[in-house]
Formats: sequence, structure tokens, C-alpha cells
Amino acid sequence: MNTKTLFIFFHLLILSSLTAFSQDITGIWSGTLKTPANTEITFIFSIENTDSGLHSTMAVPTLGASNLKPQKTIFEGKELFIDASNLGMQYRGIMNDTTGQIAGIYEEGGMKLSLTLAKGMPELKNEDRMQTPKEPYPYHTEEVVFENSSANVNLAGTFSKPKGKGRFPVVILISGSGRHDRDGTMARHRPFLVLSDYLTKQGIAVLRFDDRGFGDSTGDFDQATTADFAQDVLSAVDYLKNRSDIDIENIGLIGHSEGGIIAPMVARQSEDISFIVCLAATGISGKELTVMQSKSLRSFPVEDEESFEKNIRRAIDIILSDQNNELKRQSLRAHYESFWPTILRPLGAADENIKQFIDQEIEAALSPWKAFFLHHNPANDFSRLSIPVLSLMGDKDIQVDPSLNQSAIRNALVKGGNTSFKIITLEGVNHLIQSCDTGFVDEYSKIEETISPKAMQEISLWIETIIEAQP
Repeated sequence: MNTKTLFIFFHLLILSSLTAFSQDITGIWSGTLKTPANTEITFIFSIENTDSGLHSTMAVPTLGASNLKPQKTIFEGKELFIDASNLGMQYRGIMNDTTGQIAGIYEEGGMKLSLTLAKGMPELKNEDRMQTPKEPYPYHTEEVVFENSSANVNLAGTFSKPKGKGRFPVVILISGSGRHDRDGTMARHRPFLVLSDYLTKQGIAVLRFDDRGFGDSTGDFDQATTADFAQDVLSAVDYLKNRSDIDIENIGLIGHSEGGIIAPMVARQSEDISFIVCLAATGISGKELTVMQSKSLRSFPVEDEESFEKNIRRAIDIILSDQNNELKRQSLRAHYESFWPTILRPLGAADENIKQFIDQEIEAALSPWKAFFLHHNPANDFSRLSIPVLSLMGDKDIQVDPSLNQSAIRNALVKGGNTSFKIITLEGVNHLIQSCDTGFVDEYSKIEETISPKAMQEISLWIETIIEAQP
């Protein structure tokens, strides 16, 4: 789970975007700042005219974040002001008529850093990693579009299959939380492209697609829940069943993180799924995972861990209560104002920024996705599966505790009487299934490897074994 949580870590690290410019500033603007820890973070702003005025979105490719939206952007004279206080940051800069660049100051939590924006896309370091495949591919690929008619959503993706005639086994790749394109792009890596390339070369067709409301897919991502994303995957299954080059007896799912929650949900609803592979998936409730992540991903110390957990649980109880959203909003504000300032003020956060942070936390807490996620327990789906299941994780995963979650998945499968499953925990592998040193989030983009070759081999061999074992 890497984007929708109740803890400050995400908001202090992953930043935001823009909204309203004059005509002469439309287009792509980008720049890179350097943090006190000597880490470089690249920002990309896309600015366009809309019927309601100028609108912008922001991406932070260094951190794998995209389609982020600030609350206000003003460009008057030569001065640009980006008000992303809803995400805890702001930017002020002055355009230089000679260079065409905007030199300014980025502010977050009392920290001020220089950030110069230039017109155009940046040159991203290590965009093509050693495992990123290069065209021409030794297999067939095609751009496809299929429909989730119940949601009036069109999903755009890429289908790849081995060369030659025949019906091929196929897998659908399912992304984790947050907006993702068909390549699963994050932290300067394209893991789904790498995995798709590897599996297709092993004789397995692959369908991967842009999340709804992102890339070339239509729909409203912000109003969707995990259950809605599952319906998108079911639509992908229906699409594949109508292809003449697919072995409909061997349709599988491979889901990463939240995708590993979606996979058993889909398999429980469809008799067309032959097997599933869950990568860095959870086997515990969203409520318990949120509590754990609020501590494991927290980037700051607290004086009283027991009190901190109690406050997080109290917030979750409010979200899951039977109150209407307005009463929940009032209750959450009163609760957050009772404990967040005592934690954030010693870190140097100004009262105005604390208020903005609380506002953002409240809106995130009341999203449709959050309510579903907190309620849902994937163990209930795992326990109802009789098809083969592979659960693979890394022992250095700090986002999803490997020991706890692998045990929960195993117990659920055993409880349901499933005798065809395999649980693998790879040594020295992180949440993104990369070979790593620490497993920390800030290490993801620094690692040259996109996916552990050992992991891909385990996945491929397991699928081949499952297919060969069929009568």
C-alpha cells in the first residue's frame, strides 16, 4: 500500500500540483530541487487551459507520484504562486525574461528550498534501467481498449503474446494503490513492462492496462474503491475470453500490493480464473494495516507510541462509524486538532501548515476508497479460493509486514481447504520486489534493478507447473 494512508509520511514526502495560469505559461514545466539530505527530487507541472480557467497537474517522478492537484495557482506579471497547501507545500517564483525560466522557493513544513522551473520535460536519470526491454520485441504486441460497461469506463492497455499461432495462457497484471499506467511506472522504474516482457518470452501472454481515470483510460479514479478496480479486472477477463488466441482454461491474475487484494476478490467472483499470483499482498484487514503503516512508514519520532496508536485507531473508528460525512468531518477535526499539533510543532511546522495538513487528512479519510479499504479483509476472499495461489513477498518489505501477512494468507487458504498454494518470502527483497539493502521507500528509485530476477523466475516456473499439472 503506497499512497492512501492516514500518516504524515506520504504528505510530507510526496507533495502536490497546480491550478490556474495565464495563456503564455501553458505547457510542461519541470525542475529539480536538492533536499538538505542531498537527495534530488524532480517536479513536472503540466499546465493547460480549461473552460473554468487554467488548470495544472503535477508529477514527482522521483517518488513515483503523478496526477497530483494543488488547490490554486496564480500567475500575475512575472510572478508564479502555486498554492498546494492542501498537500502541505507552496511555491513562489519569478520568470526571467532572458532565460525563460522561473526561479523560486519551494516551502514545506518550515523548510525552504530553491527550485527553478524550465519549459519542457526534464531529462530523467536512469529512466531506462538495465532490465527495461528495448524494441523491437521478439513477440507480438498490440494496443487494446476494453469496456467496463457497468461503470461506463474504457480501459486502455497493451496485450503481448508469443509469436506463432495457437491459444496461449494469459495473465492480467493488476497495479497497487494509487494511479498507475500500464507499465506500473513508479520510482523511475517500469516493473509491469519488465515483468510482461519476461513472461511473454516464457510463452505466457500478458494484458496490462492503465488504471481508470489515468493514462488513456477513462473514468473517475478519485471516486473509485478497490471493489470498483476489481470490476475493471473482471472486464479485462471478459475481453480476453473473446480473443481467439487465448487459452480460456488458463487465465491468471498477477497483482501487486493492493493488486494482490484485488486478485483474490476477482477470483472469488469469476469461475474463469485458473490461478492467481499475489506480490507483496496483505492478508489482514485494511484497518490493521493502516495502524501498522502509520508507525512503520512514519518519518518522525513520537514520545508515546501507545498514545500515537490509540489516536490513529480513534480516527479509524470515526471513519467507520455510522455518522454521516459531515458529522464525521467535525469529529475528525476535533480529534486531529487534539493530537497532531503536539507532534508537528516540535518538528518546526507552523500552525497554518498544521491546519492545512489536518484538512488534507480529513478529506483523504472521507474518500470512498478509504472507507472500503478499512472495512475490507482480504483473508475472507483467500479463504474462499480453491484455485492455485502463489503469494510472494520480500523479507525487507517495510510497507507490508512479510511474516504477519504471509501467515495470514496461509491461514486463510488452509481454513478454506485449499491444497494448491505456495508461499515464498525472498531474502533481501523489498515491497517493489527489488533486491535491496534497506527496504526503505527512498531507496526504490536508487536501485538499478526493477524486479528481482529470482522473483520473476519463481513466478514463471510456478505458472508453468500449474498449467502442466492440469488434466
